[in-house]
Amino acid sequence: MDTAIDRAFICFRIGTPQWIPEERYAALLALFEANRGVTDELTFFTSETHPPLPLPVMEERAALLARRLPEARRLGYQAGINVLSTVGHHNENLPHSLQGAYTPMTDIDGRTCSGSFCPNDDALRAYVQRVYEVMAEAGPDYLWIDDDVRLRGHMPIRCGCFCDPCLARFAEESGRRWTREGLQRGFAAGSLSERMGLRRAWLQHNRNTISRLFQLIEETVHRVRPGLPLGFMTGERFFEGYAFAAWAGDLAGTAASEVLWRPGGGFYSDETLVGLVHKAHEVGRQVCLLPPAVRNIQSEIESFPYQRLKKSARTTSLEAAAHIAAGCTGAAYNVLSMYDEPLDEYRPLVAHLRQVRPFHDLLVRTLGRHPLLGLHTGWCIDGQAAAAARQGDWLDLGPPGLSHGNEVAEIGVPVAYAAVHACGALWSSDAVLALSEDEVRAWLGRGVLVDAPALQALNELGYGELTGFRVERYHHADAIEVLTDDPLNAGLVGRRRDGRQSFWPMPAAGLEPTHPAARGLARLVDYAGAEMASCCLGVFENALGGRVCVAGYYPWLFLQSRAKSAQVRRLVRWITRDGLPAFVASFHKANVWVREPEAGRPVAVVLNASLDRAADLTVALRTACPEARVFDMECGETRVGAAAADGPYRHFVLPAVGAWEMRLVVPAASA
Repeated sequence: MDTAIDRAFICFRIGTPQWIPEERYAALLALFEANRGVTDELTFFTSETHPPLPLPVMEERAALLARRLPEARRLGYQAGINVLSTVGHHNENLPHSLQGAYTPMTDIDGRTCSGSFCPNDDALRAYVQRVYEVMAEAGPDYLWIDDDVRLRGHMPIRCGCFCDPCLARFAEESGRRWTREGLQRGFAAGSLSERMGLRRAWLQHNRNTISRLFQLIEETVHRVRPGLPLGFMTGERFFEGYAFAAWAGDLAGTAASEVLWRPGGGFYSDETLVGLVHKAHEVGRQVCLLPPAVRNIQSEIESFPYQRLKKSARTTSLEAAAHIAAGCTGAAYNVLSMYDEPLDEYRPLVAHLRQVRPFHDLLVRTLGRHPLLGLHTGWCIDGQAAAAARQGDWLDLGPPGLSHGNEVAEIGVPVAYAAVHACGALWSSDAVLALSEDEVRAWLGRGVLVDAPALQALNELGYGELTGFRVERYHHADAIEVLTDDPLNAGLVGRRRDGRQSFWPMPAAGLEPTHPAARGLARLVDYAGAEMASCCLGVFENALGGRVCVAGYYPWLFLQSRAKSAQVRRLVRWITRDGLPAFVASFHKANVWVREPEAGRPVAVVLNASLDRAADLTVALRTACPEARVFDMECGETRVGAAAADGPYRHFVLPAVGAWEMRLVVPAASA
């Protein structure tokens, strides 16, 4: 399928206080007209609170939207409806929300949320059918399903839904009757294989629950408006089974109608800017699962609870750019006031977003829907099954295999969110337990960097002959890493790294080689210099031809010294056999996202993730092109010649990059 897209899909999401009062709505349209081009779409929320509203209220709002939508359309905007909420979210505004004989969302302890309801409840399904029927009749250009369609995050309960009807349905699926107490025991007891099997079955049950709801919505909407595009807003939905490709198919229906997607996550202020990058990684994971037919992918840019000074205009526009770098093709701004008050304070924000719009268009036009290339973190859609695999409550924890690669990315190593497009993998903890045997063996035949718990999991699963090491013992105090004499440490021999276990407790693993070809790259010493372990970091090339690196000392943290960042880049180059499409070759805190729209010409989006101006930031591209075109966020272009060659890579030194600014780097032949 063609991956080319001409420009970014940009939308503003409009709260009810902005569109219900007629005078207020006129002022809103005037704001957008004064900044013509800032957005292509206006999407109207059905509610400002999160439980479902009574049906008469939804019918009344649909009738008003039928009058509001044409006003936006006459000005040239696409105009759609965002249903908030479908099944409900939290206990909020309960006296004025949906009430009646509906089954509430129920957790495994039997507690319920009065603001959300079971998607399998027949009465709730009848309500949903009527809501989407009247919204489709209102004449939108598209309809969005909001992110309340989930089974986790319905405060004040834990994960749902474990109501009696859901238990009865799971009994049919599994061939065995279950109580909540029995399920709770089964998720935590028995052999590892038994626990994982039951957990996987429940994840599939959750996938089926959401599929049935989406099939109902699709059939309802397309009976009223054949072909009307349907969209869904997501976060990382591991407990729900992360079946994004299947759900996209459910929403497309038998007529293969257009499907829209809005990946999201929590980043509401710029107090901790690194959260912008972490959310970009979450968004990238969500996007990578979508089929190529899904082209309109607008990341959620939200400033909840919409206090104007909580998130700057620069942060807002940079967040959108980072999400496009991670795989989106546009942005949905939910950044305006949730009150009926003058919009003057938002004029500078909207004007700035209009100013930066051409850069977003440039990113989307250049990158399209080409996949991200680089290292994979080992996550998979069954990842939730591996949460608390050995002890603890799997319902309270997220899956392993997500954030451990964040610092590796911050030193300029690109991320591939889909395993199929990765040249190497970073494995942490028990994430490997969620992978199939074929997947594990395939990766061990390629290249992986694993921490000590992942090494133990692999060895326990019977892959010891392919890992080359075992954990000899853990050291819990005063351990310091010292790099040893090895070609991979050239120029770094003797350099020390102290993770300060007294401040940031983390066991340090002493490793023992289990094969003559396994070699150590670092050892552990104490503060007096006495050796605690002869090896804490090592590499091994196994019988499958795969390259394995085992890191036993702060494998994912404190990697941002010059020596350690240089060594980590060498290690990932080694395990991938120089398969990385690009990386940051200089000593900078910079994230890089890489696609390859044309063979031999990887395109890099580089973010200076520091408050320091980055001088001489150097990007290594795996290309024979002698020049690169470098675009700043105002779409200004500079041509840069390759400063050096390094194996298959050419090094390009970028013009200075300001604090928390982004550059687009495109290989080019000589002019």
